[in-house]
Amino acid sequence: MKPAQKTVQDYIRTIPDFPHEGIMFRDVTTLFANPRGFRMAVDQLLHPYAGADIDVVVGLEARGFILGGAIAHQLGKGFVPIRKKGKLPGQTIEQSYTLEYGEAIVEIHDDAIEAGAKVLVVDDLLATGGTAEAGIKLIEKLGGDVVGCAFVIDLPDLGGRARLEGLGQEVHALCAYAGD
Repeated sequence: MKPAQKTVQDYIRTIPDFPHEGIMFRDVTTLFANPRGFRMAVDQLLHPYAGADIDVVVGLEARGFILGGAIAHQLGKGFVPIRKKGKLPGQTIEQSYTLEYGEAIVEIHDDAIEAGAKVLVVDDLLATGGTAEAGIKLIEKLGGDVVGCAFVIDLPDLGGRARLEGLGQEVHALCAYAGD
């Protein structure tokens, strides 16, 4: 009998009680470190968008840079980072969003997305959807059109997918973990 083929989820390590008690942290560094797992994730993330009308891939800080850069390379498209406030040189625009305890701000260069550009948003994890929504708002402020949002992991119980779909966004995730 042939052994079962591995899935992306098989390469993701779970670390209990990180960053604090009661949290099951889904660590994608083990996925990135494995050449087969990393290749599988990149291929599966870009598959729905192969041949689609995409001009640029946007990655959300920080693990979205790793995935987004690889996807942009495979699609033959440019890559644009959305970073935490104060990390980009030059002129930027910013968007604040709510965290569990407080607020954060992300930025994009004010000339990073051309009006009318078709944009794919990429990150490793979709939890509440706050960071992704902030990224989408930045892209839209610059006149870009988000054609999809791709994630390795979805934590559906935290509502991020529903939040983004409520904004009219298409969400693609490779695996989901309930209860986290």
